[in-house]
Amino acid sequence: MLGVGKDADAKAIRDAFRALALKYHPDRNKAPEAEEKFKEIAEAYAVLSDPKKRKEYDSRGFAGVSDFSQEDLFGGINFEDLFGGGMGFDFGDFGGGSIFERFFHPGGRHPSRGADIRVEVTVALEKILTGTEETVTLSHPRVCPECGGSGSAKGSEPRVCTTCNGTGQVTSTRKQGNVSYREIRPCPTCHGRGKIIDHPCPKCGGSGTVDEPESLNVKIPPGAEEGMVLRIPGHGMPAPQGGEKAGDLLVIVRSAYDPRFERSGADLWRRITIPLTAAVLGDEVGVESLDGPVRVRIPAGSQNDAVLRLVKKGLPHFGGTERGDLYLRLNVRIPEKLSDEERKLFERLREIGRE
Repeated sequence: MLGVGKDADAKAIRDAFRALALKYHPDRNKAPEAEEKFKEIAEAYAVLSDPKKRKEYDSRGFAGVSDFSQEDLFGGINFEDLFGGGMGFDFGDFGGGSIFERFFHPGGRHPSRGADIRVEVTVALEKILTGTEETVTLSHPRVCPECGGSGSAKGSEPRVCTTCNGTGQVTSTRKQGNVSYREIRPCPTCHGRGKIIDHPCPKCGGSGTVDEPESLNVKIPPGAEEGMVLRIPGHGMPAPQGGEKAGDLLVIVRSAYDPRFERSGADLWRRITIPLTAAVLGDEVGVESLDGPVRVRIPAGSQNDAVLRLVKKGLPHFGGTERGDLYLRLNVRIPEKLSDEERKLFERLREIGRE
């Protein structure tokens, strides 16, 4: 699955997994099969990176690891360290509400997780070239920082509602003729929360949420791709039930409009206008790039719409060390008005062409 040989060492396994995980991570790859592929890659790494699990797999094949739970597989792996801060994606530890928890336990251990919030940030090409930080300001209910969402003041804890035994619901049954009706409704004592707060948090008044603006500095990695999703765990909407996990903030990266360039992945395109003499005889012209002005040689005999390539003058390839290219599309300017001398020269050229 990782494309490594049986004698591959830990570094080769890690590098192979890192490259494939960046390729198939669902926050980056929107293909329908990407999520399943990512799961398979993660499971393969979890087995091959652990000497004991790898030994079982080498000796018995899939049967040797079939009894492992997802916690057994991923419990000892710190994906944040492996990816150097996650490269802006969700690679958190398995036990903390990470992407692995969402994949392998949907609606499982954290059924009351809050909803995600999606925002877009527009980043100038110069900043995508080097990487940058952008400030995102949100105004939405969020978990109270004083009580952590419990709704109780510091030093106190909510108590379980005895009316509903913590379920937040009460059930009543009534019979009409031979038909029995069962009605489920929110508990009138705790109002559906399942707990009683005797000492409300002074900051949120016992609600567990506050409605204060929040500003976050989001790291935009070099070469961030158009439409890339950066996941900021725990900064989405609060969970429906106090004390449960908040959703995530999904920051979608958009390239800012730049009249000089058109972006195509890591490559940039630019149209430049050159005089007819430069197209016919060749010349050297100055062109603006993201790195500053550069001199470009126009070959003699260049045609209109011809394309020149400036190697490694584009944007970085995300997750790599190489850069894309800058492509220059030539627009040959035909003079609209000619001086007497210019007209004589062009007429002479026409005569030469007929000879």
